[in-house]
Amino acid sequence: MKKTCVVIPDFTRTWQKCSLYLPKLIAQLNAAGLEDADIIIISATGTHRMQTADEHRILIGDELANRFEILDHDCRDNENHVYVGTTSFGTRVMIDRRAMECKHIIITGGIVYHFLPGWSGGKKSILPGISSYETVMHNHGLSLVPEFGKGVRPTVHSGNIDNNPVYQDMLEAANFVKPDFMFNVIVGHEGQIAGAVAGNYVTAHERGCRMVDQLNGVKIKGKADLVVATAGGYPKDINFYQSIKVLLNAERAVKDGGTAILMFDCPEGIGGDGGLEDILTNFSTMNDREKCLRDAFSISKFVGYYFCSVETRVHVIMVTNLNPDTFKTTGIILKKTLKEAVEEAKTFLPDDYTANIMPLGANTFPITE
Repeated sequence: MKKTCVVIPDFTRTWQKCSLYLPKLIAQLNAAGLEDADIIIISATGTHRMQTADEHRILIGDELANRFEILDHDCRDNENHVYVGTTSFGTRVMIDRRAMECKHIIITGGIVYHFLPGWSGGKKSILPGISSYETVMHNHGLSLVPEFGKGVRPTVHSGNIDNNPVYQDMLEAANFVKPDFMFNVIVGHEGQIAGAVAGNYVTAHERGCRMVDQLNGVKIKGKADLVVATAGGYPKDINFYQSIKVLLNAERAVKDGGTAILMFDCPEGIGGDGGLEDILTNFSTMNDREKCLRDAFSISKFVGYYFCSVETRVHVIMVTNLNPDTFKTTGIILKKTLKEAVEEAKTFLPDDYTANIMPLGANTFPITE
C-alpha cells in the first residue's frame, strides 16, 4: 500500500505553478523518510478530460516527470471510487479509490475567487477534484433555487460562503476524507507566486482567501455602462467552458442594460461536455434551458445556462474565433476583433458612457464602494 497521495491540479490550472512548488514538497517527504515508491501523485481533473504525457510533464516539471507517473482522476470510472459518506445536503460522496487507499492525503493547488463555492482551492481538491461525476453534479446542482424559474441561488457567487450550499457541501465532503495537509498558492498579476498558505485544509485556506481579497478584490466607484474584460491569458481561456469565470466577474462591473465585451481565445473550442453546446444551440428560451438543466444537471449545462441568463440583462459581445452558429439562438454577439466589438457596443451605449476595464478578468473581483 502506498503511504502518501499528493493531489495536484490539472492542466487547466498550470497558472497555479505546481511545477515550482511540488519538487520542494516532494523533497520534504523524501527527507521525512518516504521513498518515491511510497508516493502517488493524482491530478484532480474533476470532470475535465484526461491529459497527455506532455501536459503531465509541464504540470510537474521534467525532474519529477522522470521519477513519477501522474495518475489522472477519472470521474466516470465508477469501479475506481469508494463511498465515504452522505452530506447533509444529500450528496453521496464517492472518492478516487487510489487516494483513499493511502495512509495520508496531501492536497495542493491555488486559491482564486470561484463562482460556485466562493473561492477555489482547499476542499475543491476533494470535491470536485477527485470525486465521482455523480457526486460533482449533485453538489453543483445545489447552485439552483429549488423552485423552477428562479434560476441560480443569489448566495452562490464569488467571494461568498455564507448560506452557500455549494461551499458547505464541498466542505462536508472534504471532512469525510480529512486530508492531512494542504499547500495552496496565491498567484500575482504577473503570474508569479505572490503568497502561499500551508497546514489545515480549513483554517489555512481561510487565511489564503483573505490574501486573495487583498490581491484581487478591486474596489470600483460603481457599475459602468460598458465593461471590457479578458481572461488574462492562456490557459484561463483555453476553452469557452473555462471562460465563465470572466463573465461572472465582469457582470459585477456592468450595469443592467449595459454592455460587456469579453475577449476569449478558446483554442480548444467550447470545452466541457456535450451539454454545454446543447444548452447554447438547441433552446431559444431561458425556461427551456432551465428545464433541461434541472432534468439532468451538469456543470457544462450550467455554464451555458448562466451565459445565456446574463445576456438577458446585459448585451454580451465576445471577441473570439468560436463558431457564431453555436450562439445564434442565445443573443450573444461574436466579433473577430476588439475594434469590431467596440463599434457594435456603441450601438447600445449612450454618448457619455462610462467603462470599467478588466485585463485580468478571470481573477479580478469588482467590489462596489
